[in-house]
Amino acid sequence: MADRFIESQVFEKVDFGKDGLEGGEYEDCHFKACVFSGIQLSNLSFVDCYFEDCDLSLAKINETAFRDVKFSNCKLLGLNFNDCNPFLLSFCFESCNLNLASFYKLKLKAIQFRSCSMNEVDFVETNLVGAVFDNCDLNGAMFENTNLEKADFRTSRAYSIDPEMNQIKKAKFSMPDVIGLLGKYDIKIT
Repeated sequence: MADRFIESQVFEKVDFGKDGLEGGEYEDCHFKACVFSGIQLSNLSFVDCYFEDCDLSLAKINETAFRDVKFSNCKLLGLNFNDCNPFLLSFCFESCNLNLASFYKLKLKAIQFRSCSMNEVDFVETNLVGAVFDNCDLNGAMFENTNLEKADFRTSRAYSIDPEMNQIKKAKFSMPDVIGLLGKYDIKIT
């Protein structure tokens, strides 16, 4: 990572695919309506940053540090968050499109996903203890050997979770979507 330190800056309507993003550490920065789609963000550091109305789809985030980062109304299609720097990894998502993203094997205790589209997201072997999935569409999301203890799915929909292959002790579900825990049994509930 470069030694450049960028603090308390606002970046608005910047297409970093054209303009490029300098390497270094970004702290307390606000990125509004910026385009990062498909670009190299590897080895950068974002601390206490806010991404609003941005497109980061298919960006390369190998060893990228996200510490206390908030994404709001962002497009994050196909991001491999499992490639991020896991040290102090912490973020939350609100009204984001996370379809086809991967959180494979990450430790994301108490993470919050609010009003997100999360179709076919990979949560295999992820630690999601105390996670909140508030009003999320989890159609095709993959949960296998995932720790979902105390996770809250009460307002989310379209999930399919095998209780025999995941830890779900004290997780919260509500009707009618709790039926997603029975999918593997191929039974009819009327």
